[in-house]
Amino acid sequence: MNELASDPAQLPVDVAVLPVAEVAQMLGIPVSRVHQMVRDGQLLSVRRDGAVWVPSDFFTDRAPVKGLSGTIVLLRDGGYGDSEILRWLFADDSSLPGCPITALRAGRHREVKRRAQAMAF
Repeated sequence: MNELASDPAQLPVDVAVLPVAEVAQMLGIPVSRVHQMVRDGQLLSVRRDGAVWVPSDFFTDRAPVKGLSGTIVLLRDGGYGDSEILRWLFADDSSLPGCPITALRAGRHREVKRRAQAMAF
């Protein structure tokens, strides 16, 4: 699996993103650790205009959103690629309501993981 996503169409352009260096500064870790978090499935990244970015919705209170990494790992284990996972996290889901990342940010990580698990199997 590719460490850094490279398909710019995988994420709507209106989704706010942060450069990897800013993510590292916010989390108080080296940039290399942010890349490791992407490889490990704790975060996902996109490449835009030659630079690597992470969606800002992946963070609350200067930490990754609770349940995000588990959801990513669950979907990766189910055969989904990072591009597909990103699209799914930001796609509207009338049963939540809203999109999965919004539900995760609202603390409904169990609900999101149940849907991800159903998709993965």
